[in-house]
Amino acid sequence: MVTMEDYKDGETEWCPGCGNFNILEAVKHSLVDLGKKPHEVLMVSGIGQSGKLPHYLKCNTFNSLHGRTLPPATGAKVANPELTVIAVGGDGDSYGEGGNHFIHAIRRNPDITLIAHDNQIYGLTKGQASPTSELGMKTKVQTHGVLHTPFNPLAVAISLDCPFVARGFAGDVDHLSSLLSQAISYKGFSLVDVLQPCVTFNKLNTYKWYHDRVYKMEDDGHDPANRMAAFEKALEWGDRIPTGVFYKRDSEPFESKLDVLKSGPLIAKQYDSTKLDSVFENFS
Repeated sequence: MVTMEDYKDGETEWCPGCGNFNILEAVKHSLVDLGKKPHEVLMVSGIGQSGKLPHYLKCNTFNSLHGRTLPPATGAKVANPELTVIAVGGDGDSYGEGGNHFIHAIRRNPDITLIAHDNQIYGLTKGQASPTSELGMKTKVQTHGVLHTPFNPLAVAISLDCPFVARGFAGDVDHLSSLLSQAISYKGFSLVDVLQPCVTFNKLNTYKWYHDRVYKMEDDGHDPANRMAAFEKALEWGDRIPTGVFYKRDSEPFESKLDVLKSGPLIAKQYDSTKLDSVFENFS
């Protein structure tokens, strides 16, 4: 039987009160609820405060470059489809530096989950505006306020027909854990954007600010199978901010389309290294 203690690993370096603590807790609860053993899980991260999350879990981990979380996560899943692969990144890592990878991972549809810690600020590099920062929001760099229109990851994902799109709130661990369990269990690419207060650098989108606005779409009878309704919900931001599963459809994961995997995972295959010599000779 899997327990929370199985995933416990070391002290954290986040600021007291950081939303990352609750995301970490939700991830642990989700993996335990799903009965996933640590050796069955691979956590892949990029650079940022969010990228430290795998360091605090006792499981397989891989730290990639800034914005390059999804390529190695996809490669790992292709090499070993039996692994539960979870990618984590911040709003900068996932939607800024990693924006192109985000778009094409949706197109490719590997069976992995992306947990995006969306605190609307660059926390590791001390408070610059991120792709999701509010228009007009002032930072130590954007002293006159953010001039760029915020990136809407949910609307982009749904417009690209991403097969599983959800949003959670770090201030509601139980609901977030449920969303993560659904995403991790889903066969195909799943996005969980997490509204995560940064208590040090983002003084606008605080816990109270979110608590006054977030609501659960399932309480309003939202149908995740309705793509147009999901897109409309993705555009809703202001006095009310929806959380829950926005969109969900059946999909065929990328790795299930690869003929080379039909005879078993790549990690179980025996390779004749001499065949590589002829390949290299063609490029010499």
